[in-house]
Amino acid sequence: MSLLPSSVDVAVIGAGAAGLGAAHALKTSGLSFIVLEARDRVGGRAHTIQAAPDVIFDVGCGWLHSADRNSFVKIAAELNFEINKELPPWRDRAVGNAFPQGERADFLRSLDEFFQRLDEAAKTGREAQASTCLEPGNRWNPMIDAVSTYINGAELDRVSILDFDAYEDTNLNWRVRRGYGALMAAYGATLPLALNCVVRLIDHSGKRLRIETSEGTLVADKVIITVPTNLIADEAIRFQPALPDKVDAAANLPLGLADKVVLALDKPEALPKEGNLRGATMRTEMGTYHLRPFGQPCVEGFFGGRFAKQLEDEGDGAIAAASIDEIVSFLGNDFRRKLKPLKESRWASDPFARGSYSHALPGHSGKRAVLAAPIDGRLFFAGEATSPNFFTTAHGARDSGERAANEVLGTTRAE
Repeated sequence: MSLLPSSVDVAVIGAGAAGLGAAHALKTSGLSFIVLEARDRVGGRAHTIQAAPDVIFDVGCGWLHSADRNSFVKIAAELNFEINKELPPWRDRAVGNAFPQGERADFLRSLDEFFQRLDEAAKTGREAQASTCLEPGNRWNPMIDAVSTYINGAELDRVSILDFDAYEDTNLNWRVRRGYGALMAAYGATLPLALNCVVRLIDHSGKRLRIETSEGTLVADKVIITVPTNLIADEAIRFQPALPDKVDAAANLPLGLADKVVLALDKPEALPKEGNLRGATMRTEMGTYHLRPFGQPCVEGFFGGRFAKQLEDEGDGAIAAASIDEIVSFLGNDFRRKLKPLKESRWASDPFARGSYSHALPGHSGKRAVLAAPIDGRLFFAGEATSPNFFTTAHGARDSGERAANEVLGTTRAE
């Protein structure tokens, strides 16, 4: 970790995937730079922990989505991180009798038809709530809404059709055996960092930028801001002069909520490895469960949207309690004594995230480009919310950081 210098050419704010991507792109530029990070670690919303001696848990992002186009796949190979290419535990990998095959097939057909309607609606170019693409009266609508809470962190009434449709997914999803967060930590290990450094103000009124932090004041020629949208919208970081267009863009690209829990599983052979468990619950307030990831003796639960926020608001342990109750309702009361809470995420309560990943509110799909646009050749913006097609993902964030760094270098060469 570096001490805070008094002056640099470029300050990068945030050591999540976007900040790390920006910093790596600056490494050979000849410019002096430092990454300012409020946490005591790098990775942002990517964080791997040892939840138990035999359980590795990605508290944040865990999947290399669109793996054939995901820049972290190459980075993982360069850093000697093993990639697991087994099929993900969703779609047709359901287990147990909670969701019988016939009903599951009907649900998946309805889900696919919803996405087809969404695609057709997006082709018109008209903005609307994604919920308008639900088939009126379809019995599976509440569960389709639950799927949105996993994908977007929000229910369909909060999501723009055009934004939802703009996301590109090649349907190839891999994992990092040692953890996505662990990969991110290794990716940031060689960079100049100032940890536990909370940025409060970026004053761009003078010839050089003045950045006020919890560790002192730093002067820079240019700054790359990579923090989550909720921090900009809430003005946790202020700009002087104010940047109302950026605050408005961030407010209309809020972070939804997707929380995870990991439960230790006694006698793991009682459940199959790498399966998916959920029931035909006919409600949006539901979890989905990954059984024995990597064969580990645990179950991962996933909750999204308003239900996840409700559980967070109920306090520590509420997510685990809800997951155990639901799993027991599927598998029988004998499983209550086989499951033990290990760790749960609380991203809405995290002061440096305030949510999980961004979605555009209906009518505001164009705000990603507004948020991404540089200001005055000195202020540059990155983060998953600025990615036009890979928002919500770590690789979308990383690539946006590289894009912002290249914008910095382009203005530097022009000066």
